[in-house]
Amino acid sequence: MTRIRDLTAYLESIAPPVYQESYDNAGLITGDPNAEVKGVLVCLDSTEAVVEEAAEKGCNLIVAHHPIVFRGLKRLTGRNYVERVVIKAIRHDIAIYAIHTNLDNVYQQGVNGKIAERLGLVETRILSPKTNLKKLSVMAPPAQSASVRQALFAAGAGRIEASEQQHFTAGPEQGVSLVKLEAFFASGQERQVLGAIQAGANGQQLAYELVSIENANASVGSGLVGRLPEPMGEKGFLQHLKTAMQAGCIRHTRLLGRPVETVALCGGSGGFLLGDAKAAGAQFFVTADYKYHEFFDADGHLVIADIGHYESEQFTIELLYDIISQKFSNFAARCTEAVTNPVHYYH
Repeated sequence: MTRIRDLTAYLESIAPPVYQESYDNAGLITGDPNAEVKGVLVCLDSTEAVVEEAAEKGCNLIVAHHPIVFRGLKRLTGRNYVERVVIKAIRHDIAIYAIHTNLDNVYQQGVNGKIAERLGLVETRILSPKTNLKKLSVMAPPAQSASVRQALFAAGAGRIEASEQQHFTAGPEQGVSLVKLEAFFASGQERQVLGAIQAGANGQQLAYELVSIENANASVGSGLVGRLPEPMGEKGFLQHLKTAMQAGCIRHTRLLGRPVETVALCGGSGGFLLGDAKAAGAQFFVTADYKYHEFFDADGHLVIADIGHYESEQFTIELLYDIISQKFSNFAARCTEAVTNPVHYYH
């Protein structure tokens, strides 16, 4: 039997919650983590139509990329689509789990890696690697290691690894077996993580060590940059991009008359990475949600190609389906048939 917490723990081993941005609300949004998974519906957005589809298909868990709840809800009266989705999910006993910017920020099996795969890019790397992480090492008695580990995970620590070690004191005592737990977390979470040590050890003082990681983590960060196997003309690349990403249209800055070989990209709203794309020597920067005046910032250095938010992330559904179905075989995983893109184009 697979419980919801088992599935979410597996997803978070791939995209640890510690890697989500401060504004995000990834994680289990509705539902009982101890409930048995009967079926999973994967989507980009948890809309009312998706909840209804999950109920019809016997899926009691929705795994979405975008969190349906970003800010605190003060009441649930159904006055807007967010409240209606939450009410409908609770009424049908359907859990909703979101894996958002933490999945954006991982290199292996991440959102941007899927885009690069669609475009056929090679020699890829993170465009803007993350820094400002800390590493915690804590020594716990074997009997308390599980509760400490669970408390650290609940506090937002990621990549928790355990190894049993012999600990020797200064006296004549024999070595005592302890479990060494190592975890990574964002610097801003230090207070919660240290509090989790005491909570998991029932108030007992455990020895721990904190190390600041100042160097950039090449496997975690925003965006991606890679190379086309063979250079392409700009119009040829635009057609390739439109076809590969199934984009209805592409808004772009003026073409520069140069061959395209290096491409930077970011699923969703990636305009904050323009400087990194320029520094990487990209001829094209593929992303979404660009405003009129922001297009001027290309300034002749590269071509900005805005393919649309939904279009840039739609294959995250396929990515999550593959991750789940390759690991779990005792329940059905399905991709939503609902197109949740709120943007429509008149051709």
